[in-house]
Amino acid sequence: MQLKIMPKKKYLSAGRVPLVLFLCQMISALEVPLDPKLLEDLVQPPTITQQSPKDYIIDPRENIVIQCEAKGKPPPSFSWTRNGTHFDIDKDPLVTMRPGSGTLVINIMSEGKAETYEGVYQCTARNERGAAISNNIVIRPSRSPLWTKEKLEPITLRNGQSLVLPCRPPIGLPPAIIFWMDNSFQRLPQSERVSQGLNGDLYFSNVLPEDTREDYICYARFNHTQTIQQKQPISVKVISAKSSKERPPTLLTPEGNASHKEELRGNVLSLECIAEGLPTPIIYWIKEDGTLPINRTLYRNFKKTLQITHVSEADSGNYQCIAKNALGAVHHTISVTVKAAPYWITAPQNLVLSPGEDGTLICRANGNPKPTIGWLTNGVPIEIAPDDPSRKIDGDTIIFTHVQERSSAVYQCNASNEYGYLLANAFVNVLAEPPRILTSANTLYQVIANRPALLDCAFFGSPLPTIEWFKGAKGRALHEDIYVLHENGTLEIPVAQKDSTGTYTCVARNKLGVAKNEVHLEIKDPTRIIKQPEYAVVQRGSKVSFECKVKHDHTLIPTVMWLKDNGELPSEKRFTVDKDHLVITDVSDDDGGTYTCMANTSLDDVSASAVLRVVAPTPTPAPIYDVPNPPFDLELTNQLDKSVQLTWTPGDDNNSPITKFIIEYEDGMHEAGLWHHQAEVSGTQTTAQLKLSPYVNYSFRVMAENNIGRSSPSEASEQYLTKAAEPDQNPTAVEGLGTEPDNLVITWKPLNGFESNGPGLQYKVSWRQKDGDDEWTSVVVANVSKYIVSGTPTFVPYLIKVQALNDVGFAPEPATVMGHSGEDLPMVAPGNVRVSVVNSTLAEVHWDPVPLKSIRGHLQGYRVYYWKAQSSSKRDRRHIEKKILTFQGSKTHGMLPGLEPYSHYTLNVRVVNGKGEGPASSDRGFHTPEGVPSAPSSLKIVNPTLDSLTLEWDPPSHPNGILTEYTLKYQPINSTHELGPLVDIKIPANKTRWTLKNLNFSTRYKFYFSAQTSAGSGSQITEEAITTVDEAMASRQVDIATQGWFIGLMCAVALLILILLIVCFIRRNKGGKYPVKEKEDAHADPEIQPMKEDDGTFGEYSDAEDHKPLKKGSRTPSDRTVKKEDSDDSLVDYGEGVNGQFNEDGSFIGQYSGKKEKEPAEGNESSEAPSPVNAMNSFV
Repeated sequence: MQLKIMPKKKYLSAGRVPLVLFLCQMISALEVPLDPKLLEDLVQPPTITQQSPKDYIIDPRENIVIQCEAKGKPPPSFSWTRNGTHFDIDKDPLVTMRPGSGTLVINIMSEGKAETYEGVYQCTARNERGAAISNNIVIRPSRSPLWTKEKLEPITLRNGQSLVLPCRPPIGLPPAIIFWMDNSFQRLPQSERVSQGLNGDLYFSNVLPEDTREDYICYARFNHTQTIQQKQPISVKVISAKSSKERPPTLLTPEGNASHKEELRGNVLSLECIAEGLPTPIIYWIKEDGTLPINRTLYRNFKKTLQITHVSEADSGNYQCIAKNALGAVHHTISVTVKAAPYWITAPQNLVLSPGEDGTLICRANGNPKPTIGWLTNGVPIEIAPDDPSRKIDGDTIIFTHVQERSSAVYQCNASNEYGYLLANAFVNVLAEPPRILTSANTLYQVIANRPALLDCAFFGSPLPTIEWFKGAKGRALHEDIYVLHENGTLEIPVAQKDSTGTYTCVARNKLGVAKNEVHLEIKDPTRIIKQPEYAVVQRGSKVSFECKVKHDHTLIPTVMWLKDNGELPSEKRFTVDKDHLVITDVSDDDGGTYTCMANTSLDDVSASAVLRVVAPTPTPAPIYDVPNPPFDLELTNQLDKSVQLTWTPGDDNNSPITKFIIEYEDGMHEAGLWHHQAEVSGTQTTAQLKLSPYVNYSFRVMAENNIGRSSPSEASEQYLTKAAEPDQNPTAVEGLGTEPDNLVITWKPLNGFESNGPGLQYKVSWRQKDGDDEWTSVVVANVSKYIVSGTPTFVPYLIKVQALNDVGFAPEPATVMGHSGEDLPMVAPGNVRVSVVNSTLAEVHWDPVPLKSIRGHLQGYRVYYWKAQSSSKRDRRHIEKKILTFQGSKTHGMLPGLEPYSHYTLNVRVVNGKGEGPASSDRGFHTPEGVPSAPSSLKIVNPTLDSLTLEWDPPSHPNGILTEYTLKYQPINSTHELGPLVDIKIPANKTRWTLKNLNFSTRYKFYFSAQTSAGSGSQITEEAITTVDEAMASRQVDIATQGWFIGLMCAVALLILILLIVCFIRRNKGGKYPVKEKEDAHADPEIQPMKEDDGTFGEYSDAEDHKPLKKGSRTPSDRTVKKEDSDDSLVDYGEGVNGQFNEDGSFIGQYSGKKEKEPAEGNESSEAPSPVNAMNSFV
């Protein structure tokens, strides 16, 4: 088969980093995230992004467009082959290539024929990094031929006979779609009796007189050219018979008892059985030795066609169709074989490596038959391509070792069999790039408490960067005891708590650089339903209320929604929803069901449900308890400027006494349609004296309330317009603040229309300097709530007042408030800065306050900048990020915590006001004294011998001064884990290795190791190790059971026991009493008793472990005798293992135990390392 490619875009994940990279920085292949900004900067081999289909049927009436688009850096150039040879488009005036693209346009509309350009085309995209190739694009023009002329004789047959009308459409490209119609272009009706077969023929299981017609026409529609070809009409005449003889079914198609069908994997398998007979047969389908797949089986054409979609090899087998009517049945077996064109198991993926790294390209495909795998590089078969020493081919895998930049290329994998092929391009791009973090900076994540939080850190770099996460400004690296570090850089907090809130920093490192990114996490309280709706049983026609009270995080806005039976509520006025309730009035039987309250925020959602059951009303009438009917007949009397009397008539109380009346008013002039609360009176009153405001067009309404609820509002009263008057109040919330050093912004809360008391509402704004003798300056403004005074001195106190007025007059004299003009930056730095060092991590700084006038604003405090400028131990200058502490108010001293011991710091102080910081004071330096060091970075015990152990260590990561010495303390640990005497050793500070001699062999020791400066001793690091076993003693351990003397002794004991048994048996048979029976009972013969540990003999013997070799280094006791605790097993395998101890003479102390539980290796004992796995062979 020829090459084929299935073009698709592969969006690679943002870097896959195995967790082990955080520990040992293993080298692995990279993936390039398709980030546009990133790709702009990276050199990259070509990648085919778009191409025409491999079987490209064109419309001969239109220009031919053969697509080939590719990307790469630098942009690739394009070339084409046609029928395997170079296609020189410059020599053909009808062929052009689109600019910046490989797409060909062949202009055949003006001249030329499509048949001229039939052939196999292939596109190549090439740049300095390699060449990618397209699939072979087969160009063929569509064809829609006419039917061959033929003379069709009329068909005459009797009622009940079967009939097949042949179609035999012309062979077109692509194949035509067949359908039958009449002269009026109406589709012929089809049924179980009459249907169209897959081949286009029209089948009649039996004919009826109504089938008579002269216009049975087969049509062939060629979709590609949008043309329809018509066959000559066929005439059918059905002669009626008095009676049609019924007959059992026979198959019209397929013929015979069995047939074979072959289909390709992934296609639709279509099996057809059409039968004739009278009455009309019914078709059934079964699969022998199996069942039809439920979700992929379709029946078409009145069950005459069985279709199985997405067919696979498992669908192979025998399928049987059964045609049955009342007179019998006929069977046909179709043997189905599913073959498969090649399909991917593992398609090769683009590979980005750093110089010197290793990697693999894997190309695995399957099919039936099994496809063959072929490799090309830059479009050339790899067998004839230039040799690359870093490349090795192993079947479906290419292994790259120690790649260099010249190793960059595009590789093509071709998997093919007789049914098709697959072609995939995958480039190897050798890059050296510093880390880049692709996640947006300062991304905010919001998570509900007690749920997982995922913080992204998409990254790229070559070599592959390692990723670390930190929390807070001074946080340590986050590890997997609490957090989960994913391969793609994402940090997962499995159960986020409130204290998880904060700023997290992702750091990506490789040998070329470091990249950082901060993200922020906020933890929100979960949404809860604290009052859930409850099950309710109500009578038809009554009212029901469901409550749903929601508690949520105050920063989230919840949405509450009610559902009925998981659908929307009926759109009826009887259903009302307020903040916490769903109320249904006039309940009907249809209202029964499940009502669900759903509360959701942008982060979570909760729901609660209750069932409503509607029952019939009780047979005996009961009093109706309901809200009152609305009052009526409202009347206004005693109309004065600022009061009026309202009178009304109560409505029916509906068997529940009215407890109060609620009076509301509407201001038709200022807020038409909006009703406000005016007053409440007791349920026994029917009049109320109402206080009024000037210049309001009043209307009133009344509602009655009883224990059941509140009535509907009454009809509105007549309108009453009160006279205008001067305002009786002034604006509130008056403030004066400057936004610039030379202005004063005066703001206030304006009066509403109701408070204006008349037309022409304005405001008189007045101001003057507080400490000056200036007169008030005033201005009158309207329709605003702010006035800006310009040209003011910087930060001067002002007295301000705002007075309301209208066309009638002024409001009362307003209150005076104090404000300030705008602030400016302070002019003077604090002086006399002094530093007192308290200890190695704490210092106190003092300064003199700056004059208040120079602050030029509200004093916010003083800000101390300090930084570590020089290391006293290394005496090297380096820039460290400055730290800032702000001391509120007028404080003139403060503490600087968290300093590093034995360091040189520099600081300065600035005064802060509302505008910002003033100038910095002169830098003041100070030294912190030495502190105690941190623990040594590591401690290892190496080279254990019989009586010595060697210790190796790394100095403390934070010496915090000059190391004076190391302190080593150690003590032995016996088999019962008791600690022995403690030995203390001082070691010079310039040492990193120390050997302890004259130790006991096969003894566990515990070591405590710390560093010391002049300030004292630092934290300890501990370790345990064991000296080795005495080989001389272990070598003398022998298996007693294999010694000749022991075997002889055992044989003698057995023979003696046998003789005694025989003598006893003879004496007992002679009737005599065995004289020594009681003696034997009292004094058991040691030769026939189990051998005990306390007398040096053996009890039961088990050979389950009797062939274990002695461990290297084990010894027998020095007197060359086997102790009673000894066996042929290694001493290390028993009791405390290597923790067992030896006496001074070399004998082993410990208890023999049949259960051998080996302790895990400790100290510097080596364990067998796993065999290395070839990383390239395992790369997927």
